[in-house]
Amino acid sequence: MSVLGPVVCVGGGRMGRGIAVAHVLGDIPVTLLDVKERDAAGAAAFAEAVHADVRGDLERLVGLGALAPERSQRCAALVGVARPDETAQVLAAAGLVYEAVPETEEAKRAAFALISEHVAAGTPVGSTTSAMLVTELAGQVTHPGRFLNTHWLNPAFVVPLVELSVHPGTDPEIVAAVRAHLEAIGKVPVVCGPTPGYIVPRLQALIMNEAARLVDEGVANPQDVDTATRYGLGFRFASMGVLEFIDYGGNDTLFHAGRYLAEHVDEHRYAVPDIVERHMDGRNGLRDGVGFHEYPAQEQEAYRADVLTRLLRAQELLGAAPERTAQSTVQH
Repeated sequence: MSVLGPVVCVGGGRMGRGIAVAHVLGDIPVTLLDVKERDAAGAAAFAEAVHADVRGDLERLVGLGALAPERSQRCAALVGVARPDETAQVLAAAGLVYEAVPETEEAKRAAFALISEHVAAGTPVGSTTSAMLVTELAGQVTHPGRFLNTHWLNPAFVVPLVELSVHPGTDPEIVAAVRAHLEAIGKVPVVCGPTPGYIVPRLQALIMNEAARLVDEGVANPQDVDTATRYGLGFRFASMGVLEFIDYGGNDTLFHAGRYLAEHVDEHRYAVPDIVERHMDGRNGLRDGVGFHEYPAQEQEAYRADVLTRLLRAQELLGAAPERTAQSTVQH
């Protein structure tokens, strides 16, 4: 796989620094471009703060045995900080540019104006926004075919997933190049359309809201909700994709459970999606040989063994349940 480089992050905040660490762990040099005008002392303090944060993240990995001390030093040396007066030079040499400025329309417009002025026409440009749609931003970039959202999850240097959100005009070759680059540094990219919340935030917002409701309604205390999440929900979904899990357990199981919850908890939150109802007609998953995925009969036994292997490995990593350090009471 090939990589795009050098990599430039326009903006040196927490997300930009995390993305920088993710890249240097893959031996890719990164320059964080500071777009804020500062005096000499302010610029020096900013650069030192960036390097201190990067070193801190790397040293924590060393302390946990996840990174060799000598490699930590080499990685730290791959991070550079550029001042606004170096903008033209740094951006002209970039092979991949991330926009990582604050989530305001004014900041985005200013950043994309700089990028459009100095970055070569064929260089991929990815916004790290978690709030704005790719379709809202694409018009701010010249040659919008090279533009997409690259949504990293915190901490960026640990979480494997990067969500690539594309607009109708995004060049497929750009998507392929960015994807290959991310895979080369050990990330797991996925592609989605221009939708609020991408994939993960859209799913996790529902889970987090429902967890809060369980406590608010007195169903369970916070500790038990979190334990259930780690050792039940999270344990399974760390080993299986959500749609794969539907297929494995049976689409009909979800259909009937959804109808029961809609009747007894909330008809809107638990309304059965149209696709689940359609799948009741012979697409119930593993049992039918097809659901969201396909399961040829001759491969089903090997697949079942693979699922069990994944679950057992996840169990080893999860370890024993932590001791209960505090008791919460369920409110009724």
